[in-house]
Amino acid sequence: MTLLDRKAPPLPPRPATATAPTGIRAWARDLALGTRFAVSGGREGWTRTALTALGVGLGVALLFAAAAVPRILDAREARSQALDIPSAASQAVGGGGTDTFVWADAGTEYRGDPVSGRLLRPEGADAPPPPGVAKIPGPGEMVVSPALRDLLASSEGTLLAQRLDDRIVGTIGDPGLVDPGDLRYYAGSSTLSVDAAGIRSSGYGHKASATPFNPLLVVLVILMCVVLLVPVGIFIATAVRFGGERRDRRLAALRLVGADARTVRRIAAGEALFGTVAGLAVGAAIFLICRQVAGHVRLWGFSAFPSDVVPEPRLALLVVLAVPLAAVLVTQAALSSVAIEPLGVVRDTGLRRRRLWWRLLLPVIGIAILATTGRVDEATTSVGPFPIAVGAACVLIGLAGLLPWLVEAVVSRLRGGPVPWQLATRRLQLSSGTAARAVSGITVAVAGAIALQMMFGAMQKDFLQLTGQDTDRADFYVSGEYGDSALAERMIQDFRDTEGVSDVIGTVETYVVATGAPTEQGWQPTTSLTVGSCATLKDIAELPSCRDGDAFVAHLDSRAAKEVGVAGVAEQNARTDEAAVPGKEIDLTGDYGEGKGKPVLWTLPRSARTVTAFPDPMGDVHDGILVTPGALGPRGLPGATATASIKVDGKVPDAAEYVRGTAADIDPTLRVRALKNLERDKQYGSVQSGLQVGGTLTMMLIAASMLVSQIEQLRERRKLLSVLVAFGTRRATLAWSVLWQTAVPVVLGTGLAIAGGLVLGDFMLGIIGRSIDDWWVFVPYAVVGASVILLVTLASLPPLWRMMRPEGLRTE
Repeated sequence: MTLLDRKAPPLPPRPATATAPTGIRAWARDLALGTRFAVSGGREGWTRTALTALGVGLGVALLFAAAAVPRILDAREARSQALDIPSAASQAVGGGGTDTFVWADAGTEYRGDPVSGRLLRPEGADAPPPPGVAKIPGPGEMVVSPALRDLLASSEGTLLAQRLDDRIVGTIGDPGLVDPGDLRYYAGSSTLSVDAAGIRSSGYGHKASATPFNPLLVVLVILMCVVLLVPVGIFIATAVRFGGERRDRRLAALRLVGADARTVRRIAAGEALFGTVAGLAVGAAIFLICRQVAGHVRLWGFSAFPSDVVPEPRLALLVVLAVPLAAVLVTQAALSSVAIEPLGVVRDTGLRRRRLWWRLLLPVIGIAILATTGRVDEATTSVGPFPIAVGAACVLIGLAGLLPWLVEAVVSRLRGGPVPWQLATRRLQLSSGTAARAVSGITVAVAGAIALQMMFGAMQKDFLQLTGQDTDRADFYVSGEYGDSALAERMIQDFRDTEGVSDVIGTVETYVVATGAPTEQGWQPTTSLTVGSCATLKDIAELPSCRDGDAFVAHLDSRAAKEVGVAGVAEQNARTDEAAVPGKEIDLTGDYGEGKGKPVLWTLPRSARTVTAFPDPMGDVHDGILVTPGALGPRGLPGATATASIKVDGKVPDAAEYVRGTAADIDPTLRVRALKNLERDKQYGSVQSGLQVGGTLTMMLIAASMLVSQIEQLRERRKLLSVLVAFGTRRATLAWSVLWQTAVPVVLGTGLAIAGGLVLGDFMLGIIGRSIDDWWVFVPYAVVGASVILLVTLASLPPLWRMMRPEGLRTE
């Protein structure tokens, strides 16, 4: 028997190996391990996690604010409707009850800010006070909002305090205000009545019928939401990738101890998920802090009560779910271009150029969607928001994808130059993606702003109309619901004595009817009666001569009729001649005494001459009867309106406030209107104001997020900077290199934003059937975008000085 024939002893049994978890258990284990990496690692790990949480939190806070906009708008509308006062059924003199009151609008304006005000007189013991007010103030008393109280007590409100000089006896509570900055007051009156500009009512709160939103503005609002929110999403995606190089090195170490590629991807997802969840908490905290100070901050004339700043639950839930999911997807996409091996990390950059064709797919798809979207005009009954929103979002996100390719393609060809330039270009050649991501948000924001401005410029003709007001002849128009010759003369005299006033045109106007048999149609001929001095009448009609006691019959001519939009000049003049017959009696009450008591009769003098009227500064033509006070005598004019057109000297500071102060002294119910050549539609104005507020918040987020991103980039390069300083590199050289590293992507991103914004704006204008009016709208937005990045770069210089120290070579 040989050794080969001898039977080998049995091998010892293998120890049972532990089965690695799979499926959900594997995901849970690896995500938990990634969370441990996020919270461990000493100061370095916590700093990385804190920067990620801060970057994500800034974006989440703005998303929560956007989700709260519907509630804010609904709350403002509800508060405004609760303050409206409906008219009572009976407005007859002496028709009040124990629960009624008489009110009149006494609103004014102070240095561009509206001041809402009402005069109140209770008619019974049960008359209700306004919302937020304990009781109706008595004569000579008023209650004011907190913002108005502070303004009246400050040196800035001195002129307004002279105008509103009643004794303050209380403060309006929150239920009686539209927002914390609302300037509002209620003043008591003992003389207000329904026959003298007063309106009887028995309560507060009036729900007006909603005005349908213009379809063109719907398209504009959709684009505005996309433009404001897409940069936020891009910044959140950028913040998730903070510390990517260090993370990849840690994952390579895990490969060395046996982890496979799928495991390290799940670990990376867990690390990103923790930072994002922490960012959600930070964003919620920032939102809650900003929510508490919302009432103390006023942007473009808007503020809000903290109780109204509540995110819509469904939108808030969408943010909470979408942000972590997006973080995981972004992390996995970032790892797709990285080969994590046990002995190191290999990246695509430098070995293979970025491909262009797939980066063009998203903007091409977006343009195709916009090109196939149906035409929207004023007659469109409904606008589908999803095609427009998806198409615009695809174009803007596609620009963010194109920027890294563009930066890499350009910097790869840069050679030579000064030392700072060479350091900057070499850094960009080695890692252009990081620099491109840092400015991608501002690129998208500028492109969207250009497209929005193109739409605003093309649509403003539809929402701005000529008023016909002559601002060369007058700056303000003052009117009262009642008046007589004495009031008109007082208005003229008081306004002429007002500081800063250079000219006054004052009139009293009412409607009168002819007496005698009615016409074949069964109605009495009616015309207007205008009372004014000779100087005033010469400002509204071509008079051959004039002295007190004269009367005239004013006709329209074709030129004046065209200016005011009156058709049928001959018919209009014929109706005037039917009512204004020299030598015949006219009823000055305007309705032959019905509802006015006894008729007030007056005979038009036989000497009345026919003249031609022309538009006054307000654009109105006073055809009908023109008389001087001497021709009318002491007779009253029931239902008359006293008006004054006022020209001020623009060189006098606060001339407008002096005019409003004089009007309040004459009668608090006088309405003062500033004349303007163009009038803006209210819906268009609200959309533009919303864009200003949203754009301001977005630019603040962009600046803050870019600063965080810049500091993170410098932190990752701290050792390299310390090495360069240790070898004698001047700090100024490194500072200039950092500036050039930012400037190159900024210039390229701005050019890409201009091109993308013009293309997006052109297709959006095609949807609403408009064309481009101004191809140079991009200039201010390009300057703003470049300025933001320059300021962020300058703000990052102090951290740069601290990092350029030899101590940065130490390693824990």
